[in-house]
Amino acid sequence: MDNQNQSHKKIREVPIWERTLLTINEASDYTGIGISKLRLLASKRNSKLIIYVGAKKMFKRKKLDEYLDNAISV
Repeated sequence: MDNQNQSHKKIREVPIWERTLLTINEASDYTGIGISKLRLLASKRNSKLIIYVGAKKMFKRKKLDEYLDNAISV
């Protein structure tokens, strides 16, 4: 019975660089940009960097990569 419970508890861990969506903390770890700066980027009107999952803001990793590739400064 313990073995069965353990198998239900296993969560497939997806590396951060393969995730489609990132929390603000994950985006900060991924990019090295501070949380305050990421919140500022996310709050810009019509930001293409975020998507709402319920009430939670999630960063689109590919869009974040594209933004950083084209940015001169952050």
